[in-house]
Amino acid sequence: MSTAELRELIASLAIAQRETDRLLQQTDRQQQLTDRQIKELGRQIGGLGNKFGAFSEGLASASIRRILREDFGMETIMHRLQVKKGAASAEYDILAYNNGGVHRGVVVEIKSLLDRRAIEQMRRTMDSLFDWLPEHRDKEFMGMVAYVDGQQDVREAVLAEGWHLVQVGDDLFKVETPPGFRPRIYRAAA
Repeated sequence: MSTAELRELIASLAIAQRETDRLLQQTDRQQQLTDRQIKELGRQIGGLGNKFGAFSEGLASASIRRILREDFGMETIMHRLQVKKGAASAEYDILAYNNGGVHRGVVVEIKSLLDRRAIEQMRRTMDSLFDWLPEHRDKEFMGMVAYVDGQQDVREAVLAEGWHLVQVGDDLFKVETPPGFRPRIYRAAA
């Protein structure tokens, strides 16, 4: 190979190296953009999941309060109780108790989708209950998991933990229109 051919080859390699560097920088910028988009999408999905969870809690809350009063005799029912100690905090979807001679309480966890993580969360909640709420040490507490949807094996696991299980289902809503009510009728324009 001649010196001129070698110089030409080196020049071609330099051009190819610059093009490769340019393409790598472009790929890196695209990857950073993709990473930001994935992170944003994850944030949005998480927010949507939180909203659905809050929606499920809101829907279940009235039915759970009725069950706690009628079936368990609870006098005090608190929704979304938050306890903060220093930088740490605990949250209870529903905490209910009775002081009238029974001294019993129920901790309710409401889940739109009942899965194994819910069992772990409820176990931690129940195991640390009196650390967070020492003023209730004179009461016996039970756990209750209310859910919208869940697999049979997970439902069985909840019961195996010794917690009450409540499905939020078909009779959650009732029609309140009175007899003889005449609804407004909408028709397409002619």
